[in-house]
Amino acid sequence: MLSGGQVAGLIVAVFWAILVCSLAYVLVKLARLLVETTKMVSDLGDQAGPLLEDMTKTVEQAGEQLDRVDMITKGVAGVSQNVSTVSTVVSSVMSGPLVKGAAFAYGVRKVLGQGRDADRERRIRAQARARASARGGSARRLTGGRRD
Repeated sequence: MLSGGQVAGLIVAVFWAILVCSLAYVLVKLARLLVETTKMVSDLGDQAGPLLEDMTKTVEQAGEQLDRVDMITKGVAGVSQNVSTVSTVVSSVMSGPLVKGAAFAYGVRKVLGQGRDADRERRIRAQARARASARGGSARRLTGGRRD
């Protein structure tokens, strides 16, 4: 029969054997994982070259398009400047005569309007005098004391 120390040693030996088998199993799985990872990295490296070339071409084409847009923008800026200049010239050429013409038209209207107003006022005063004289009153009272 086995003594207590031998049984304890046997139990420890069995646990060590189980532990070593478990570690061996984990190491085998880890080795498979590393092999698969190596294959994946290799495939990725093979595909990265063409992808980088495509991206380089795309960036170059985008740069060319930006250059074209820059040229168009400069052209539009020139046209905008020309339109602004023409607008300034037209406004300066037209504003002087237009302002003078408007002032002249205002003056003519004012003069013609005063003549009509004066004629109308004279007629009203004459009518007021006629009514006042018909009633026997004074026309000065109705016209505010003014004479024509």
